[in-house]
Amino acid sequence: MNVTYITLNGYVEIEKYRYVYFLIMFSSYILILSCNTTVVYVIVIHKNLHEPMYIFIAALLINSMLFSTAVYPKLLIDFLSEKQVITYQVCIFQTYLFYSLSGSEFMLLAAMSYDRYVSICKPLQYPTIMRKTTVSGFLVLAWLVPACHIGAGMILFAHLKLCSFTLKGIFCNNSVNYLLCVVSRALLIYGSVALFNIALLPMLFILYTYTMILIVAYKSCGEVRKKAAQTCLPHLLVLINYSCLVTYDVIVVVLESDISKTLRYVITLYIIMCSPLFNPIIYGLKMKEIYKHVKSLFH
Repeated sequence: MNVTYITLNGYVEIEKYRYVYFLIMFSSYILILSCNTTVVYVIVIHKNLHEPMYIFIAALLINSMLFSTAVYPKLLIDFLSEKQVITYQVCIFQTYLFYSLSGSEFMLLAAMSYDRYVSICKPLQYPTIMRKTTVSGFLVLAWLVPACHIGAGMILFAHLKLCSFTLKGIFCNNSVNYLLCVVSRALLIYGSVALFNIALLPMLFILYTYTMILIVAYKSCGEVRKKAAQTCLPHLLVLINYSCLVTYDVIVVVLESDISKTLRYVITLYIIMCSPLFNPIIYGLKMKEIYKHVKSLFH
């Protein structure tokens, strides 16, 4: 078979610190799976948490675990391997998972912001608007829309000719563009449209809904303000955290030659460690009902 291999050239002093890297990242992966699974388990087994807000939180945490699983296993194998290589087909698939699940994160956060908007701004209509069918529809769209958007782009990408076989990174992401002989205009336009539809548009919608919530909370009594703060603050923190990840990914691609290899390596490891771990910690500590059940589970 004619297999094309890509060399992952983003590692720093891997021969010297391979076992240290492996131990840190393996521990991080286990911690990510454990924390996210614990919160999802608590939401599943307690019927009082079977509400739209908590269902969306569970979906977001499942998405974080899928995102980590798209990156960590290959990363751990590379730490213990003599050569850090990946087949071009697997690289394309990893890129697809990375951006598809990233898009799903924004879509789920948008669904959560709409849920909070209806709950605080239209409380009397909440039971009729946020029905089981509506929640199920949002969940399906959150995973299906990014998967289709990114999938079509990856099909276009897979047929383009490669002129370079060395990737300046530790896993496959947008940097694969630099492997191409010529980046087609159609692919650039499609990528820009996909970025707008699955990241920027949901973010604008989130900002709009939270602006409306702040206006309503400001004009309402103290109880409404307290409810808005308790339920919306964790969502905003997660949004800010994930937006930083996406911004960094874009900056690395645009300024590829201007960022030192060591700095890129350290920041990349930090982001893939902290971002998936941030969600369960925030929701586990900041959401009162979830925290109460998690606490009782360990007691």
